[in-house]
Formats: sequence, C-alpha cells, structure tokens
Amino acid sequence: STTIKYSIPNVASSFSSSQIVQIKVYDILGKEISTLVNEQKSAGNYEVIFNAANLPSGIYFYKLQVGEFSEIKKMTLLK
Repeated sequence: STTIKYSIPNVASSFSSSQIVQIKVYDILGKEISTLVNEQKSAGNYEVIFNAANLPSGIYFYKLQVGEFSEIKKMTLLK
C-alpha cells in the first residue's frame, strides 16, 4: 500500500467553499482500476491509502481531479 497526499486550495466562491474531488487509479492500458476518492471536500490537506495487494507489479497512474484542475502521476508497483 501507499499513501497519496494532496491539498485542496482555498477558492473564493460565493456559492460553496467545497469542491468535488476525484482520485482514480488506472493501469498502463488506461483501464480504471480503482476510485479512491469521489466526494465533496473543503480546502485543506488530505491523504488516502491505496492498497495494491491484489494487483500485479507494473506501472500505474492516478488522476487527481478537483473542479477544472486535473493532474496525473505515475506509480511503479514492485512486489
């Protein structure tokens, strides 16, 4: 398992101070493996644990999406 840490910035909005956050894990072929986070969160620092015990060694990607912002990071799983 590994811990993915992320931060949600404080966005000035007259409607809501929280945003929908999604973190999804994909394999090297782009197939979705897991959804780690899919909920509304307010500004702050967070972490989520990704348990890969049932996955084979290889290259995986996780995508963090917060509102209009998205970022993809690569992970290498070695067993």
